[in-house]
Amino acid sequence: HKSCRRLIWLNPLLRFDGFEARARGVKAMLPHVDEFRPVHNLEALADLCASLDQRPAARVDPRRWLRAGDRHAA
Repeated sequence: HKSCRRLIWLNPLLRFDGFEARARGVKAMLPHVDEFRPVHNLEALADLCASLDQRPAARVDPRRWLRAGDRHAA
């Protein structure tokens, strides 16, 4: 992801509080993602547009969704 300023992963499933990243592909890409955003309604899309118009905020660690899933892996 060195060829872009920031990498944003859009996922409609983030609207669910209990979302956990379980797929291996998602787990592999999460360390490289700068923002992980929901896109399930017009408000979420408006928030995305507003964020694209601003400088990147403090990085939220997308790997937190990995840790949530790891609790259930044992």
